[in-house]
Amino acid sequence: MSNDRAGLASDYNFKPDWEVTPVDTKRLLDSGANVLVIDVRLDPEWDFAHVKNTVHVPLDELETRADEIQELAANKPGCQVLALCHHGVRSMKAAAYFRSIGLTNAKSIAGGIEAWSKGADPSVPRYERQGTSVWPAKK
Repeated sequence: MSNDRAGLASDYNFKPDWEVTPVDTKRLLDSGANVLVIDVRLDPEWDFAHVKNTVHVPLDELETRADEIQELAANKPGCQVLALCHHGVRSMKAAAYFRSIGLTNAKSIAGGIEAWSKGADPSVPRYERQGTSVWPAKK
């Protein structure tokens, strides 16, 4: 499946009210824009590959670390909070949670770090996961 210029698979059902593309997110980060990217993947996933200038808070820790996340956002007034995971499912849950705690402009990075690796920054390694086991993706 080929990727379009936004870094997403051509058949990806993009939801602009809830998502931002990997390419647009990379542009925001590279430009120094006022964004806060929260990576909600598991520790082994983060250890294998992650995007620079992101904050790692696994999905199962969001509620217990909500104050920390809100403080990070408060230190960047008006910032857009973006959630990142492997394929976009956990990050969508995180974006919904962020909105529920008052971070109303929160969104998910569409397609996750997989789409990021394919379309925004191929230097970020792709991987596969089962449970907490992570290994390099087949080419």
